[in-house]
Amino acid sequence: MSRNIADVKNTFIEIFGIEPEVFRAPGRINIIGEHTDYNDGFVLPAAIDLAVYVFIQKSGSDRSKLISVDLDESYSFSIDESLTPVGQGWVNYFLGVIDQLQQAGHELEGFNLMFTSDIPIGSGLSSSAALECGFGEALIDLFGIGVEKMELAKIGQSAEHKFAGVKCGIMDQFASCMGRDGHVVKLDCKSLEYEYYPVDFKAYDLVLFDSNVKHNLADSQYNIRRNQCEEGVQILQQFNAAIKSLRDATLEDLAHAKSSIDEVVFRRSKYVIEENTRVEEVCEALLAGEIEKVGQIMLETHNGLSKDYEVSCSELDLLIEIAMSCDGFIGGRMMGGGFGGCTINLIRKEQVDDVIEQVVSSYKKSTGIDAKVYRVAIGDGVGRHK
Repeated sequence: MSRNIADVKNTFIEIFGIEPEVFRAPGRINIIGEHTDYNDGFVLPAAIDLAVYVFIQKSGSDRSKLISVDLDESYSFSIDESLTPVGQGWVNYFLGVIDQLQQAGHELEGFNLMFTSDIPIGSGLSSSAALECGFGEALIDLFGIGVEKMELAKIGQSAEHKFAGVKCGIMDQFASCMGRDGHVVKLDCKSLEYEYYPVDFKAYDLVLFDSNVKHNLADSQYNIRRNQCEEGVQILQQFNAAIKSLRDATLEDLAHAKSSIDEVVFRRSKYVIEENTRVEEVCEALLAGEIEKVGQIMLETHNGLSKDYEVSCSELDLLIEIAMSCDGFIGGRMMGGGFGGCTINLIRKEQVDDVIEQVVSSYKKSTGIDAKVYRVAIGDGVGRHK
């Protein structure tokens, strides 16, 4: 991680004169099911062994202070103030969570907080969701608030909508809150029912290649995609009134409405419908131990994200193209919102080092950019740091 936990704890004691409580909230990967969450579809995320660490203690007054160890920035406010978004972007994740808890009628007092993270920002591993969930869990524990983990995920999502301005689905916060070591979680984003699937990638490792780019149209295009999906639903409803979201639609429904749908909206809708099917297929493949099949389905998803949903970028496509030429690679795809960030890849264990060397070298030669590499393992969700 970016800072040693013992060092941060000692710094907290030096600044505030009291030992903090420490909480951990993980980032997440998503095996399959990208951009389906806000369409009431299925996703298959897992918590990982990279996390945000929150150090917190009551201040004894109405005043609160937030310190970002990694950014070397701070922000002070009164817990009794009427909260609105501020110019310091990272602060809004905290203010949004406080606002949601207070609106739900929970009593909070002043506190002091420091946080650090080893989740790379902008890589598609949901550092913001981890921050919301880790902070929320810290407040819940510190002030004895009765909030279940699923409710905490919803609080984090609402905070992101209202204070960070990103209309994210529930998946990222859900995975950070509900992750379980050695398992992926199939989440129905419509009913919020979920099911754990034990996962053993056997002879393969999960490796993330970070493109080290983040195109600035990511957030704006994310919201545009949501609107395009909603437009598709409105047209599909004219042919089938039972369709409330793309989750309810089939490719047959889409074919019937094709002449009435804009070509771009058609492709967006097609991708989402097909991706929901792929989630089901991956769950079946995991249960059967067919890891190579999982890899092939991941490649199908990347193709859909790149060609139909158009949220990939040349750098992400290149990372997948290079990996596909390597022995030992069985599948991968861009992961997250898109327009930069990471690809997630399944690579045979004994060939991981060779594939990493080939991908990093070829990517650098083609783009001049140093790709970052993360080997990740599946871990537990949010909780007190042990």
